[in-house]
Amino acid sequence: MRFHSTATALQTLAAFGTISSPLSSAAFGGLAAQPQQPSRSSLLGRLDYSPSRHSRPKFWSRLFSSSSSSSSDSTMSKKDQTFPTWSFDGPCTSMEWSSLLDIEMGVSATDSVDKLLEADLILVGVMAPAKSDDEKESEESDDEDDDKKEEEPVPLTGLTQALEEALGGNGILTGIIAENNKAFKNGAKAGSTTPVTRLVMAGGKAKRVVFIGLGATPKPEDDDDDKKKKTKKAPLEGVGATVGKALASQCQSQKKVESCVVLLPEAFLTAYASEETALSQMVQDWTATFYHTLYADNRYKSPKKVKKVAEDLKTVQVLVESSSASLDPLKQAMTKGHQLAKGIILTKDIVNAPHNVLNSVSLADTARRIAAESENGCITCKILNKNECEERGMGAYLGVARGSETEPQFIHLTYTPPGSSSSSSSSDTLKKVAVVGKGLLFDTGGYNIKTQMMVAMKFDCGGAAAALGAARAIGYWQPTGVEVHFLVAACENMINAKAMVPSDILTASNGKTIEVLNTDAEGRLTLADALVYADKEVGAQRIIELSTLTGACMVSLGQKYAGVWTANDELAEEIEQISKVTGDKSWRMPLVDEYKEELESSLVADLKNIGGKYGGAITAALFLQHFVSSKKLFAHIDIAGPVWSDKTGATGYGSQLVVEWIRRQGLPKDE
Repeated sequence: MRFHSTATALQTLAAFGTISSPLSSAAFGGLAAQPQQPSRSSLLGRLDYSPSRHSRPKFWSRLFSSSSSSSSDSTMSKKDQTFPTWSFDGPCTSMEWSSLLDIEMGVSATDSVDKLLEADLILVGVMAPAKSDDEKESEESDDEDDDKKEEEPVPLTGLTQALEEALGGNGILTGIIAENNKAFKNGAKAGSTTPVTRLVMAGGKAKRVVFIGLGATPKPEDDDDDKKKKTKKAPLEGVGATVGKALASQCQSQKKVESCVVLLPEAFLTAYASEETALSQMVQDWTATFYHTLYADNRYKSPKKVKKVAEDLKTVQVLVESSSASLDPLKQAMTKGHQLAKGIILTKDIVNAPHNVLNSVSLADTARRIAAESENGCITCKILNKNECEERGMGAYLGVARGSETEPQFIHLTYTPPGSSSSSSSSDTLKKVAVVGKGLLFDTGGYNIKTQMMVAMKFDCGGAAAALGAARAIGYWQPTGVEVHFLVAACENMINAKAMVPSDILTASNGKTIEVLNTDAEGRLTLADALVYADKEVGAQRIIELSTLTGACMVSLGQKYAGVWTANDELAEEIEQISKVTGDKSWRMPLVDEYKEELESSLVADLKNIGGKYGGAITAALFLQHFVSSKKLFAHIDIAGPVWSDKTGATGYGSQLVVEWIRRQGLPKDE
């Protein structure tokens, strides 16, 4: 990942919200590797660990048995190690994975208020009444008078009304909405909530009640208005993620809550009765967001520093207000959401892991484990070593990898749908796609060493993290009609006697020569050979590539949006639609042909690895175009901004977008 100048680096730091010391871990949410010893319990179930004070995991025994027997090694080997990391003589060979919280989530139908009253925390879904276009325009024109407006609370019906009566009546729940309706607006904004209210029932037992917005009631479509149809949101677009996040927030903030219920009112189900797919998507996203929002990376913390999240919560039950609703689609969606969350938190784990734990070898181990846990072995794993990469002429990738402590590991995961085989004739009917992720496990900048932000460069594997997290989820989902190849050219950009230097000329596997004018523009070099492999060896028909490629993209779009570069309008529109559904925000950026000359003006090689001073994100995208056939559908997605949050660390960005993109590739065109 490259910053083109100190000014650009400072602009990017401003986007991060800090221009403090580049080595300050506080500037990046305090998630830089810390010297504290984390919990030894994190090893249970993965390493043969004995609770004896002086025992060691087998991991360490292997490391020290292969190292020299000096007195310093001997002393070090006697110490308890609370998580696997490197020894003086050897790199770490595995990375621990975080688990989802052990909270049971389910869905059931009910027409009895007793089910609601069994829970400690009750969230009641509310839909705002539908509004005409004239009413919306009137509201927009009167924004400055919002503080003077107060909407009438929606009338309570069905189980919500029965709940009010069970809690003492006298309009107590209606009063909660009325008191907060300036902000809550009858739940018109999905995920909005009223403050928690404690209500004491007869017998002295208290219940906590929250109203949660499900959005506005959909208005019947005007069949004659084609313009509005093009700009209209898809049904329930984004509702699942916002409601899931709000639910997680409530469960986390409320202490001593063991059970929670969420009521989906009958009016909500009636309004979307014809939108079964949208309802399932909402429940899937709701579930996934709930679990990954409650993620806490405790892998490297000592017991006293472990962050406890929703520690008392045991169950979350979604209650559908109906005695006849078909719940099978919603149950399946909830299962898929749970599986999707596993992929997203793996993405977070990879980005959060420090380099003394995560290198090319331990990332390759993660890939093997993804294949091993996939349902029915639907994912296979192949790791190309240094010699196999050399045989393929991957000079651009290997040029970067020469500076690494560990040997290069070119990761190739292949997903094949159940009932088909990658070597059978039936595979010819599958759409073949590739997902390429940039896998720089740490980026010092090389000999063009970074003078800013180096502490954050463990996130330079964000593209690989998104690809591998998506692979994990796909291994559970097993979508039909599509064969997927997940590719990561894993290495580090470090400095040693063999590392590339400015002015070196590398030869990529498609024969193109590249003059290295800046060693900190290394990610595109590794991606060049990965893209040639996806195009030529795999034969993928469609390729998407995700990378934390440029600081210039962060300056352009900030930390919330990824940039998308593609020459194909259909693929651009597809990614835009998926971004809206998944919440992984993106924005299409231009591929400016006039800037190609900046890359093609080398005096000694076919290409330079950097362009001019300006438009660095664009010239980086143009560089990648040289390594994929123009006949293939290809998109480059620069995720440098949204991959990291100053407050929470890794965001998990990209994995859900990739999963949904893959799912859609296998669908018939009319779907």
